[in-house]
Amino acid sequence: MVKSALVVEGGAMRGIFASGVLDTFMKKEFMPYDFAIGVSAGASNLIGYLSYAPQRSFDVITKLATHKRFFNPTRFARGGDLVDVKWLIEESNRRHPLISERLFSSIPMYAAVTNIDSGNADYYQVKESNLNNVLEATTALPIAYKSTPCFSGGCYTDGGVADSIPVKEAYRRGARDITVILSHPLSYEMKPARSPWLMTKLLARYPQIAQAMLVRAENYNQSLEFIRNPPEGTTIRVIAPPEDFAVKRLTMKSTALIEGYKMGESSGLNHLSSRDGTFGLNTENCHFCV
Repeated sequence: MVKSALVVEGGAMRGIFASGVLDTFMKKEFMPYDFAIGVSAGASNLIGYLSYAPQRSFDVITKLATHKRFFNPTRFARGGDLVDVKWLIEESNRRHPLISERLFSSIPMYAAVTNIDSGNADYYQVKESNLNNVLEATTALPIAYKSTPCFSGGCYTDGGVADSIPVKEAYRRGARDITVILSHPLSYEMKPARSPWLMTKLLARYPQIAQAMLVRAENYNQSLEFIRNPPEGTTIRVIAPPEDFAVKRLTMKSTALIEGYKMGESSGLNHLSSRDGTFGLNTENCHFCV
């Protein structure tokens, strides 16, 4: 039997799109996957999905991630965190308690983190014993979050630094039917860092992370190429925001976020319709469409 996987990209506030997609999946009780891999906000979205908590991710993004306790430019200017990741996780769990029995009896979930010593991605299976540690690590934006999460003998930063779209990791783990939820429209390609010298300076304490940031665009675009041209015998289905998706990494405007969420809901429905054959699409002609 062909193994299937769900991969969810991060992108900070752009994660609102995936939250809409996954809420639609929950409404339709759609979870045909053998395992899931998330990165940063994508991992947080998967937690809501796998624990069957509709609207959880929507509330976390629109109410908590827009709160000044989480996002605070003044605090950052004074030498503190631009984003307080630990507070966001703890407050999310306080306001929206997770049902552990449901979450951890679901399909296995992995989260990508970036190892500060190697600059490479590590992939942790999310378990009850490491949930908060892994979530903090995968969402620990370099520079914006001053803390360096350490656990299981390593120290980490945001998984998106080394592997923003872990589709190759899903393939490496045996998946040959992979669904990817992106946080950019299909036309997007990442451009190289504009000021490499500044990145190197800001991350002088972590030279391997600085190097990973400098090749991040290349790695990202290679993942897109893998999606567009999957290996023989592999089907990759993509759910991506429409071209007019207006949410940026740090968008805080509620109207834009709600519109992005609705786009996710719509794209989720379109994806389910395509899998049902409603649009006349199938695995032969739908490698890179919803």
